Amino acid sequence: MTRHTWALALAVCTSPSWATSWLVNEDEMRASLAAPEPMAARAVPVPGAPRIELQAPALPAPVTAPVNIRLAFSPQTPAQINTDSFKAYYGRLRIDITQRLLAAAKITPTGIQVDGAALPKGQHRLNLRIEDNQGRSGERTFEFEVQ
Repeated sequence: MTRHTWALALAVCTSPSWATSWLVNEDEMRASLAAPEPMAARAVPVPGAPRIELQAPALPAPVTAPVNIRLAFSPQTPAQINTDSFKAYYGRLRIDITQRLLAAAKITPTGIQVDGAALPKGQHRLNLRIEDNQGRSGERTFEFEVQ
């Protein structure tokens, strides 16, 4: 799995109530950057697991907010994506931001769409997971910079 430089420490501007609500605040960003790398076993992808692909923005270039974000889910036929299994974790601390993201995003079995995300400047890491209806889990990590 390749890692990308990408902006997704999100504050969504799709409605007035989200205009100043960050999905990851600056304190969480700083704490995550200061934390040591988490210990993790080298995982081998599960055969037939769904894939998570970045469609927008174009990487690896740094991103300026606000930005439209598009992720596509690709299950292996005949499996289907279980949208209720979606999880989003932020940074080295693996802060669970799933509910924050889902409150601002449109999720379907084909992917996630966030329009007009306002992002804090800095380095970020986002780990995403999704399962199919056969219980196979696909995971993708994006590292990104906001300028």
